[in-house]
Amino acid sequence: MSQPDGFKVAGKENLVCRLKKSLYGLKQSPRQWYKRFDSFMLGQKYTRSQFDHCVYFKQLADKSFIYLLLYVDDMLVACKSKVEINRLKVQLNKEFEMKDLGEARKILGMEIQRDRVKGTIHLTQQQYLKKVLERFGVGKGNSKPVSVPLAPHFKLSASLSPSSEEERKYMTNVPYASLVGSLMYAMVCTRPDLAQAVSMVSRYMHDPGKVHWQAAKWILRYILGTVNLGLKFEKRISVDHLVAGFVDSDYAGDLDKRRSTTGYVFTMAGGPVSWRCTLQSTIALSTTEAEYMAVTEAIKEAIWLQGLVTDLGVEQEHVTVYCDSQSAIHLAKNQVHHSRTKHIDVRFHFIREVIEDGEVLLEKIGTVDNPADMLTKVVTGVKFKHCLDLINMRQV
Repeated sequence: MSQPDGFKVAGKENLVCRLKKSLYGLKQSPRQWYKRFDSFMLGQKYTRSQFDHCVYFKQLADKSFIYLLLYVDDMLVACKSKVEINRLKVQLNKEFEMKDLGEARKILGMEIQRDRVKGTIHLTQQQYLKKVLERFGVGKGNSKPVSVPLAPHFKLSASLSPSSEEERKYMTNVPYASLVGSLMYAMVCTRPDLAQAVSMVSRYMHDPGKVHWQAAKWILRYILGTVNLGLKFEKRISVDHLVAGFVDSDYAGDLDKRRSTTGYVFTMAGGPVSWRCTLQSTIALSTTEAEYMAVTEAIKEAIWLQGLVTDLGVEQEHVTVYCDSQSAIHLAKNQVHHSRTKHIDVRFHFIREVIEDGEVLLEKIGTVDNPADMLTKVVTGVKFKHCLDLINMRQV
Protein backbone atom coordinates (compact mmCIF):
# COMPACT_ATOMS: atom_id res chain seq x y z
CA MET A 1 0.00 0.00 0.00
CA SER A 2 1.25 3.52 -0.74
CA GLN A 3 2.33 5.42 2.38
CA PRO A 4 -0.68 7.46 3.58
CA ASP A 5 -0.49 11.25 3.80
CA GLY A 6 1.03 12.42 7.06
CA PHE A 7 2.84 9.11 7.63
CA LYS A 8 5.46 9.23 4.89
CA VAL A 9 8.99 8.40 6.07
CA ALA A 10 11.49 11.04 5.05
CA GLY A 11 13.94 9.79 2.46
CA LYS A 12 11.88 6.65 1.86
CA GLU A 13 8.92 8.16 -0.04
CA ASN A 14 9.38 5.65 -2.87
CA LEU A 15 8.75 2.68 -0.56
CA VAL A 16 5.36 1.09 0.15
CA CYS A 17 3.76 -0.48 3.22
CA ARG A 18 3.42 -4.23 3.46
CA LEU A 19 0.03 -5.18 4.89
CA LYS A 20 -0.30 -7.90 7.49
CA LYS A 21 -4.08 -7.94 7.06
CA SER A 22 -6.57 -6.36 4.71
CA LEU A 23 -8.03 -2.87 5.15
CA TYR A 24 -11.34 -1.35 4.08
CA GLY A 25 -11.21 0.38 0.72
CA LEU A 26 -8.55 -1.78 -0.89
CA LYS A 27 -9.37 -3.75 -4.03
CA GLN A 28 -8.63 -7.08 -2.34
CA SER A 29 -10.64 -6.32 0.83
CA PRO A 30 -13.95 -7.92 -0.31
CA ARG A 31 -12.06 -10.98 -1.52
CA GLN A 32 -10.16 -11.34 1.76
CA TRP A 33 -13.39 -10.96 3.76
CA TYR A 34 -15.12 -13.62 1.67
CA LYS A 35 -12.20 -16.05 2.05
CA ARG A 36 -12.29 -15.59 5.82
CA PHE A 37 -16.07 -16.10 6.01
CA ASP A 38 -15.93 -19.06 3.60
CA SER A 39 -13.30 -20.89 5.65
CA PHE A 40 -15.37 -20.32 8.80
CA MET A 41 -18.58 -21.72 7.26
CA LEU A 42 -16.80 -24.76 5.82
CA GLY A 43 -15.27 -25.29 9.25
CA GLN A 44 -18.80 -25.43 10.70
CA LYS A 45 -19.58 -28.34 8.33
CA TYR A 46 -21.66 -26.23 5.95
CA THR A 47 -21.55 -26.89 2.20
CA ARG A 48 -20.97 -24.11 -0.30
CA SER A 49 -23.31 -24.27 -3.30
CA GLN A 50 -21.50 -25.05 -6.55
CA PHE A 51 -23.92 -22.81 -8.44
CA ASP A 52 -23.83 -19.75 -6.16
CA HIS A 53 -20.79 -19.38 -3.94
CA CYS A 54 -22.63 -17.05 -1.56
CA VAL A 55 -25.16 -19.74 -0.59
CA TYR A 56 -24.29 -22.15 2.24
CA PHE A 57 -26.41 -25.02 3.47
CA LYS A 58 -26.35 -28.00 5.82
CA GLN A 59 -28.66 -31.00 6.07
CA LEU A 60 -29.88 -31.59 9.61
CA ALA A 61 -30.64 -34.85 11.41
CA ASP A 62 -34.35 -34.66 10.52
CA LYS A 63 -33.44 -34.34 6.78
CA SER A 64 -34.46 -30.66 6.72
CA PHE A 65 -31.98 -27.95 5.70
CA ILE A 66 -30.58 -24.73 7.12
CA TYR A 67 -29.50 -22.10 4.60
CA LEU A 68 -27.31 -19.02 4.90
CA LEU A 69 -27.23 -16.44 2.09
CA LEU A 70 -24.42 -13.90 2.06
CA TYR A 71 -24.31 -10.53 0.28
CA VAL A 72 -21.05 -8.76 1.22
CA ASP A 73 -21.69 -8.53 5.00
CA ASP A 74 -25.49 -8.89 5.00
CA MET A 75 -26.79 -12.37 5.81
CA LEU A 76 -30.13 -14.12 5.63
CA VAL A 77 -30.63 -17.39 7.50
CA ALA A 78 -33.55 -19.74 6.78
CA CYS A 79 -34.55 -22.96 8.53
CA LYS A 80 -37.65 -24.68 9.89
CA SER A 81 -36.00 -24.96 13.31
CA LYS A 82 -35.45 -21.79 15.36
CA VAL A 83 -33.06 -23.77 17.56
CA GLU A 84 -30.74 -24.37 14.61
CA ILE A 85 -30.97 -20.70 13.55
CA ASN A 86 -30.01 -19.58 17.07
CA ARG A 87 -27.16 -22.07 17.16
CA LEU A 88 -25.74 -20.66 13.93
CA LYS A 89 -26.10 -17.10 15.25
CA VAL A 90 -24.12 -18.01 18.37
CA GLN A 91 -21.36 -19.54 16.23
CA LEU A 92 -21.22 -16.44 14.01
CA ASN A 93 -21.21 -14.11 17.00
CA LYS A 94 -18.17 -15.85 18.49
CA GLU A 95 -16.20 -15.39 15.27
CA PHE A 96 -17.38 -11.98 13.98
CA GLU A 97 -18.82 -8.75 15.29
CA MET A 98 -22.44 -8.93 14.21
CA LYS A 99 -25.84 -7.40 14.83
CA ASP A 100 -28.90 -9.63 15.05
CA LEU A 101 -31.90 -7.90 13.45
CA GLY A 102 -34.34 -10.68 14.35
CA GLU A 103 -36.97 -11.99 11.97
CA ALA A 104 -36.25 -11.00 8.38
CA ARG A 105 -38.38 -8.02 7.40
CA LYS A 106 -36.04 -6.14 5.11
CA ILE A 107 -32.83 -6.90 3.23
CA LEU A 108 -30.99 -4.88 0.56
CA GLY A 109 -33.97 -2.54 0.23
CA MET A 110 -36.43 -5.42 -0.29
CA GLU A 111 -39.29 -5.69 2.19
CA ILE A 112 -40.39 -9.20 3.21
CA GLN A 113 -44.02 -9.72 4.27
CA ARG A 114 -45.15 -13.13 5.48
CA ASP A 115 -48.59 -14.54 6.08
CA ARG A 116 -48.11 -17.84 7.90
CA VAL A 117 -51.85 -18.62 7.88
CA LYS A 118 -52.16 -18.35 4.10
CA GLY A 119 -48.63 -19.62 3.52
CA THR A 120 -47.54 -16.66 1.38
CA ILE A 121 -44.50 -14.42 1.14
CA HIS A 122 -44.47 -11.01 -0.58
CA LEU A 123 -41.32 -9.22 -1.70
CA THR A 124 -41.69 -5.50 -2.46
CA GLN A 125 -39.59 -2.32 -2.58
CA GLN A 126 -42.25 0.20 -1.56
CA GLN A 127 -40.03 2.40 0.61
CA TYR A 128 -37.20 2.41 -1.90
CA LEU A 129 -39.49 3.32 -4.81
CA LYS A 130 -41.21 6.06 -2.80
CA LYS A 131 -37.79 7.61 -2.17
CA VAL A 132 -36.97 7.38 -5.89
CA LEU A 133 -40.25 9.10 -6.82
CA GLU A 134 -39.64 11.81 -4.23
CA ARG A 135 -36.06 12.31 -5.40
CA PHE A 136 -37.10 12.90 -9.01
CA GLY A 137 -40.12 15.02 -8.15
CA VAL A 138 -42.89 12.63 -9.20
CA GLY A 139 -45.98 12.56 -6.99
CA LYS A 140 -49.74 12.17 -7.28
CA GLY A 141 -50.13 15.92 -6.97
CA ASN A 142 -48.08 16.70 -10.07
CA SER A 143 -48.05 13.48 -12.14
CA LYS A 144 -50.71 11.17 -13.51
CA PRO A 145 -50.11 7.39 -13.15
CA VAL A 146 -50.04 5.28 -16.35
CA SER A 147 -50.89 1.60 -16.86
CA VAL A 148 -47.79 0.37 -18.73
CA PRO A 149 -44.04 1.02 -18.16
CA LEU A 150 -43.50 2.24 -21.72
CA ALA A 151 -46.05 3.57 -24.25
CA PRO A 152 -46.13 2.55 -27.94
CA HIS A 153 -45.41 6.11 -29.10
CA PHE A 154 -41.85 5.93 -27.71
CA LYS A 155 -39.80 4.78 -30.72
CA LEU A 156 -36.40 5.00 -29.04
CA SER A 157 -33.24 5.05 -31.14
CA ALA A 158 -29.79 6.66 -31.23
CA SER A 159 -31.11 9.21 -33.76
CA LEU A 160 -32.96 10.89 -30.87
CA SER A 161 -29.69 11.79 -29.13
CA PRO A 162 -28.93 15.55 -28.92
CA SER A 163 -28.32 17.10 -32.35
CA SER A 164 -27.87 20.73 -31.29
CA GLU A 165 -25.61 22.41 -28.76
CA GLU A 166 -28.66 23.79 -26.96
CA GLU A 167 -30.19 20.34 -26.47
CA ARG A 168 -26.84 18.87 -25.41
CA LYS A 169 -26.47 21.60 -22.81
CA TYR A 170 -30.00 20.90 -21.55
CA MET A 171 -29.28 17.17 -21.19
CA THR A 172 -26.08 17.78 -19.19
CA ASN A 173 -28.28 19.11 -16.36
CA VAL A 174 -30.64 16.11 -16.48
CA PRO A 175 -29.92 13.24 -13.99
CA TYR A 176 -30.60 10.58 -16.67
CA ALA A 177 -27.96 8.04 -15.60
CA SER A 178 -28.95 8.42 -11.96
CA LEU A 179 -32.63 7.77 -12.73
CA VAL A 180 -31.94 4.76 -14.96
CA GLY A 181 -29.61 3.30 -12.31
CA SER A 182 -32.31 3.69 -9.64
CA LEU A 183 -34.86 1.99 -11.90
CA MET A 184 -32.41 -0.78 -12.72
CA TYR A 185 -31.96 -1.70 -9.05
CA ALA A 186 -35.73 -2.08 -8.60
CA MET A 187 -35.98 -4.10 -11.82
CA VAL A 188 -33.19 -6.50 -10.74
CA CYS A 189 -34.63 -7.13 -7.26
CA THR A 190 -38.45 -7.31 -7.36
CA ARG A 191 -39.82 -5.72 -10.53
CA PRO A 192 -39.63 -7.93 -13.65
CA ASP A 193 -42.46 -5.79 -15.07
CA LEU A 194 -39.90 -2.98 -15.56
CA ALA A 195 -37.36 -5.15 -17.40
CA GLN A 196 -38.30 -4.29 -20.99
CA ALA A 197 -38.70 -0.57 -20.35
CA VAL A 198 -35.47 -0.26 -18.36
CA SER A 199 -33.63 -2.27 -21.03
CA MET A 200 -34.79 0.26 -23.62
CA VAL A 201 -33.81 3.44 -21.76
CA SER A 202 -30.48 2.03 -20.53
CA ARG A 203 -29.20 1.65 -24.12
CA TYR A 204 -28.76 5.41 -24.41
CA MET A 205 -26.95 6.16 -21.13
CA HIS A 206 -23.89 7.49 -23.00
CA ASP A 207 -25.80 10.12 -25.01
CA PRO A 208 -29.48 10.51 -23.99
CA GLY A 209 -31.84 12.93 -25.71
CA LYS A 210 -35.03 14.65 -24.59
CA VAL A 211 -37.26 11.80 -25.81
CA HIS A 212 -35.15 9.25 -23.89
CA TRP A 213 -35.60 11.41 -20.77
CA GLN A 214 -39.37 11.55 -21.34
CA ALA A 215 -39.45 7.74 -21.64
CA ALA A 216 -37.54 7.38 -18.36
CA LYS A 217 -39.99 9.75 -16.62
CA TRP A 218 -42.89 7.73 -18.09
CA ILE A 219 -41.54 4.69 -16.20
CA LEU A 220 -41.70 6.76 -13.00
CA ARG A 221 -45.34 7.55 -13.72
CA TYR A 222 -46.02 3.82 -14.07
CA ILE A 223 -44.27 3.16 -10.74
CA LEU A 224 -46.38 5.91 -9.12
CA GLY A 225 -49.49 3.77 -9.67
CA THR A 226 -47.81 0.43 -8.83
CA VAL A 227 -45.45 1.34 -5.98
CA ASN A 228 -46.74 -1.55 -3.85
CA LEU A 229 -46.59 -4.16 -6.64
CA GLY A 230 -44.35 -7.09 -5.74
CA LEU A 231 -43.56 -10.78 -6.02
CA LYS A 232 -45.87 -13.27 -4.38
CA PHE A 233 -44.79 -16.80 -3.45
CA GLU A 234 -47.29 -19.38 -2.24
CA LYS A 235 -47.02 -22.63 -0.31
CA ARG A 236 -48.70 -25.02 -2.70
CA ILE A 237 -48.61 -28.71 -3.53
CA SER A 238 -45.15 -29.92 -4.49
CA VAL A 239 -45.71 -29.98 -8.25
CA ASP A 240 -46.14 -26.19 -8.25
CA HIS A 241 -42.85 -25.71 -6.46
CA LEU A 242 -40.98 -26.93 -9.51
CA VAL A 243 -39.04 -24.39 -11.57
CA ALA A 244 -40.70 -23.53 -14.90
CA GLY A 245 -39.57 -21.05 -17.53
CA PHE A 246 -41.20 -18.94 -20.24
CA VAL A 247 -39.26 -17.49 -23.15
CA ASP A 248 -40.07 -15.16 -26.04
CA SER A 249 -38.29 -12.89 -28.51
CA ASP A 250 -39.11 -9.82 -30.54
CA TYR A 251 -37.70 -10.00 -34.06
CA ALA A 252 -35.51 -7.03 -35.14
CA GLY A 253 -37.11 -4.69 -32.60
CA ASP A 254 -33.93 -2.60 -32.15
CA LEU A 255 -34.18 0.41 -34.48
CA ASP A 256 -30.41 1.06 -34.47
CA LYS A 257 -28.84 -2.26 -35.47
CA ARG A 258 -31.97 -4.37 -36.07
CA ARG A 259 -31.01 -6.87 -33.41
CA SER A 260 -33.73 -8.94 -31.76
CA THR A 261 -34.68 -8.99 -28.08
CA THR A 262 -34.54 -12.01 -25.78
CA GLY A 263 -36.93 -12.18 -22.84
CA TYR A 264 -37.43 -14.96 -20.31
CA VAL A 265 -38.87 -15.42 -16.83
CA PHE A 266 -38.61 -18.44 -14.50
CA THR A 267 -41.07 -19.08 -11.70
CA MET A 268 -40.98 -21.17 -8.54
CA ALA A 269 -43.63 -21.51 -5.82
CA GLY A 270 -45.90 -19.47 -8.06
CA GLY A 271 -43.68 -16.37 -8.25
CA PRO A 272 -40.85 -15.19 -10.51
CA VAL A 273 -37.29 -15.97 -9.34
CA SER A 274 -35.26 -15.10 -12.45
CA TRP A 275 -35.94 -12.84 -15.44
CA ARG A 276 -34.09 -11.09 -18.23
CA CYS A 277 -34.63 -8.75 -21.15
CA THR A 278 -31.60 -8.15 -23.37
CA LEU A 279 -30.57 -7.52 -26.96
CA GLN A 280 -29.21 -10.56 -28.77
CA SER A 281 -25.50 -10.49 -29.54
CA THR A 282 -25.92 -11.10 -33.27
CA ILE A 283 -28.53 -10.15 -35.87
CA ALA A 284 -31.11 -12.89 -36.49
CA LEU A 285 -32.18 -13.42 -40.10
CA SER A 286 -35.66 -14.74 -39.30
CA THR A 287 -38.25 -14.91 -36.52
CA THR A 288 -37.43 -18.60 -36.04
CA GLU A 289 -33.75 -17.84 -35.61
CA ALA A 290 -34.48 -15.05 -33.09
CA GLU A 291 -36.73 -17.40 -31.08
CA TYR A 292 -34.13 -20.19 -31.27
CA MET A 293 -31.41 -17.90 -29.91
CA ALA A 294 -33.75 -16.76 -27.13
CA VAL A 295 -34.53 -20.38 -26.21
CA THR A 296 -30.78 -21.05 -25.95
CA GLU A 297 -30.34 -18.29 -23.36
CA ALA A 298 -33.37 -19.51 -21.40
CA ILE A 299 -32.11 -23.10 -21.36
CA LYS A 300 -28.71 -21.99 -20.02
CA GLU A 301 -30.56 -20.28 -17.17
CA ALA A 302 -32.75 -23.38 -16.67
CA ILE A 303 -29.66 -25.61 -16.27
CA TRP A 304 -28.21 -23.22 -13.68
CA LEU A 305 -31.48 -22.94 -11.73
CA GLN A 306 -31.96 -26.71 -11.73
CA GLY A 307 -28.47 -27.14 -10.31
CA LEU A 308 -29.09 -24.50 -7.63
CA VAL A 309 -32.41 -25.93 -6.39
CA THR A 310 -30.92 -29.45 -6.42
CA ASP A 311 -28.11 -28.13 -4.20
CA LEU A 312 -30.76 -26.72 -1.87
CA GLY A 313 -32.46 -30.09 -1.51
CA VAL A 314 -35.33 -29.66 -3.99
CA GLU A 315 -35.44 -32.73 -6.21
CA GLN A 316 -36.47 -31.95 -9.76
CA GLU A 317 -36.00 -34.37 -12.64
CA HIS A 318 -36.08 -31.66 -15.30
CA VAL A 319 -37.05 -28.04 -15.90
CA THR A 320 -39.79 -27.25 -18.41
CA VAL A 321 -39.27 -24.21 -20.64
CA TYR A 322 -42.30 -22.93 -22.54
CA CYS A 323 -41.90 -21.25 -25.91
CA ASP A 324 -44.63 -19.88 -28.21
CA SER A 325 -42.72 -20.62 -31.45
CA GLN A 326 -43.43 -24.05 -32.89
CA SER A 327 -40.71 -23.64 -35.55
CA ALA A 328 -38.03 -22.85 -32.92
CA ILE A 329 -39.08 -25.94 -30.94
CA HIS A 330 -38.78 -28.13 -34.06
CA LEU A 331 -35.38 -26.61 -34.81
CA ALA A 332 -34.19 -27.36 -31.26
CA LYS A 333 -35.39 -30.97 -31.37
CA ASN A 334 -34.25 -31.75 -34.92
CA GLN A 335 -30.61 -32.80 -35.34
CA VAL A 336 -30.49 -32.13 -39.08
CA HIS A 337 -28.46 -29.08 -40.17
CA HIS A 338 -29.98 -27.77 -43.38
CA SER A 339 -29.38 -24.66 -45.44
CA ARG A 340 -31.57 -22.46 -43.27
CA THR A 341 -29.63 -23.12 -40.04
CA LYS A 342 -26.01 -23.85 -40.94
CA HIS A 343 -25.06 -20.18 -40.52
CA ILE A 344 -26.29 -20.06 -36.90
CA ASP A 345 -23.38 -19.90 -34.47
CA VAL A 346 -22.48 -23.32 -33.05
CA ARG A 347 -22.90 -22.09 -29.45
CA PHE A 348 -26.65 -21.91 -29.98
CA HIS A 349 -26.88 -25.56 -31.04
CA PHE A 350 -25.81 -27.03 -27.70
CA ILE A 351 -29.48 -26.99 -26.63
CA ARG A 352 -30.15 -29.94 -28.94
CA GLU A 353 -27.94 -32.15 -26.74
CA VAL A 354 -29.55 -30.81 -23.57
CA ILE A 355 -33.05 -31.54 -24.87
CA GLU A 356 -32.08 -34.97 -26.17
CA ASP A 357 -30.65 -35.89 -22.75
CA GLY A 358 -33.94 -34.85 -21.10
CA GLU A 359 -32.32 -32.28 -18.77
CA VAL A 360 -34.73 -29.63 -20.02
CA LEU A 361 -38.16 -30.08 -21.61
CA LEU A 362 -39.09 -27.59 -24.33
CA GLU A 363 -42.86 -27.27 -24.68
CA LYS A 364 -45.26 -25.20 -26.79
CA ILE A 365 -47.39 -22.54 -25.14
CA GLY A 366 -49.85 -20.12 -26.71
CA THR A 367 -48.69 -16.52 -27.09
CA VAL A 368 -51.70 -15.42 -25.01
CA ASP A 369 -50.46 -17.45 -22.02
CA ASN A 370 -46.77 -16.55 -22.34
CA PRO A 371 -45.80 -13.97 -19.66
CA ALA A 372 -42.39 -13.43 -21.33
CA ASP A 373 -44.25 -11.49 -24.03
CA MET A 374 -44.11 -8.35 -21.84
CA LEU A 375 -40.31 -8.67 -21.61
CA THR A 376 -39.69 -8.32 -25.34
CA LYS A 377 -41.97 -5.55 -26.58
CA VAL A 378 -44.41 -2.83 -25.60
CA VAL A 379 -47.84 -4.42 -25.04
CA THR A 380 -51.29 -3.04 -24.30
CA GLY A 381 -52.45 -2.38 -20.74
CA VAL A 382 -54.82 -5.38 -20.78
CA LYS A 383 -52.13 -7.75 -22.09
CA PHE A 384 -49.60 -6.38 -19.61
CA LYS A 385 -51.97 -6.94 -16.66
CA HIS A 386 -52.59 -10.50 -17.90
CA CYS A 387 -48.82 -11.18 -18.04
CA LEU A 388 -48.42 -9.93 -14.45
CA ASP A 389 -51.23 -12.23 -13.32
CA LEU A 390 -49.55 -15.20 -15.01
CA ILE A 391 -46.38 -14.78 -12.90
CA ASN A 392 -48.28 -13.94 -9.71
CA MET A 393 -47.25 -10.31 -9.31
CA ARG A 394 -49.70 -8.70 -6.92
CA GLN A 395 -50.39 -5.39 -5.20
CA VAL A 396 -49.64 -5.72 -1.48
